[in-house]
Amino acid sequence: QVQLVASGGGLVQAGGSLSVSCVASGRTFSSYAMGWFRQAPGKEREFVARISWGGGSTDYADSVKGRFTIARNNAKNTVYLQMNSLKPEDTAVYYCAAGSYSNMPHEYHYWGQGTQVTVSS
Repeated sequence: QVQLVASGGGLVQAGGSLSVSCVASGRTFSSYAMGWFRQAPGKEREFVARISWGGGSTDYADSVKGRFTIARNNAKNTVYLQMNSLKPEDTAVYYCAAGSYSNMPHEYHYWGQGTQVTVSS
């Protein structure tokens, strides 16, 4: 069992930066790939970024490539998402998830509670 707690969201102006993080409980964190997803009001949850269990592989949605960076620290049971050059369309609730190295939500078994990111124009 893995419990995930996301934090670090907030309000930022367009063009600004924000970092969100997700801390996992349990000793099996390093066994899972981690992903970040987001969901805007009235829209489906969408893939943002993923990182393999060891951190050697990463992947990003085209909409955030070159602006967002995912990283993990297995010693701290934490995964991070650094978001730069933020746009109003990045506004959403951001969720971290643990599971298989995939861009599909159903491949992830554990989910955090979400943290709100709001980008003003």
